[in-house]
Amino acid sequence: MSAINLPRIIRVGGGALAELPDALGQCQLARPFIVTDPYLRDSGMLDRLLAVLGEAGITARCFTETAPDPTVTLIERALSALHEDDHDCVIGFGGGSPIDTAKAIAWRAVHPIPYEAMKAPTQNDRPGLPIVAVPTTAGTGSEATRFTIITDEARDEKMLCVGLGFLPTIAIVDHELTHGKPRRLTADTGIDSLTHAIEAYVSRRANPFSDAMALSAMRLIAPNLRRVCADPADREARSAMMEGALHAGIAFSNASVALVHGMSRPISAFFHVPHGLSNAMLLPAVTAFSAPAALPRYAGCARAMGLADAVEGDQSAVARLVEELAALNAELDVPTPSAYGINPDRWRERIPLMARQAIASGSPGNNPRIAEASEIEAIYRSVWA
Repeated sequence: MSAINLPRIIRVGGGALAELPDALGQCQLARPFIVTDPYLRDSGMLDRLLAVLGEAGITARCFTETAPDPTVTLIERALSALHEDDHDCVIGFGGGSPIDTAKAIAWRAVHPIPYEAMKAPTQNDRPGLPIVAVPTTAGTGSEATRFTIITDEARDEKMLCVGLGFLPTIAIVDHELTHGKPRRLTADTGIDSLTHAIEAYVSRRANPFSDAMALSAMRLIAPNLRRVCADPADREARSAMMEGALHAGIAFSNASVALVHGMSRPISAFFHVPHGLSNAMLLPAVTAFSAPAALPRYAGCARAMGLADAVEGDQSAVARLVEELAALNAELDVPTPSAYGINPDRWRERIPLMARQAIASGSPGNNPRIAEASEIEAIYRSVWA
């Protein structure tokens, strides 16, 4: 039996932002608290959102200080702002960090329990305030997932928090909001989406529904990722990447991610590497490690991505997949941890703790090949340079 969870309302396509007031009205919501970041505030994109709401007679208050890694301190500051007025929903506007922050704020507005009590394997299924997700990157898929990530700065830990309480009620997926994004951000978020799709498809918790979404995501992302990085104004490629990110988010929300994500969170927490980039650093090596335990599944990824046809053997198809992931990193200038500038001594010192935190997150338990701590440590060492 499969349990499928989706946002109540999903509006997809160019210009979908204009439909936000109607979607709010369908859910009888009228007093939003908007959570976004300084870039979207200063670039005028927040004004665009506020204008859409204002034309419908909806007044919103904004918290614009989100950071790349939502921290306990930042969430508490945002909660104080939210409680200054009577809000009936929280809009996350931006990439994964503002949306993750909005999820945490919306849930904790109703359930102020200790943060450590929220992290996986706890299931935070009780509803908080309704969450409205409006992504401005084609990457995290957070608009359709029941996950959020919170950084506990006191313990240097990126906590995976899971539950239906974090699943948005409304998702507005408008590729026009991604136009003009820089190449580095486009590449990192695009590889993040591809990682979501691959891990959902090979996950031990995969099901027919998540498979369909994961394969659709790979078919959309694979031919368009290089294309959109080469030409940020390519409207057709932007649309495909945005839809692919949504499908990948739906896939992993209903099948879970695996070893790549388990290992990437500590890298982001300790060394402040953007989430998509840390996934990209790991994806080729983890795929090569994991593939022998699930050749048909990884071969299916290769075929969905157009790297092999139906008559090519699984072993050959998987070899093509590993080669493509390495080539993609090279062409999109994904640095190794060494090239990123991480101190080598700190990297080596943190490896045992990163391995422990990866396992504790639960994600590696979904991997086709279950990695021992020593094997995870070996992968961290292998990707260094």
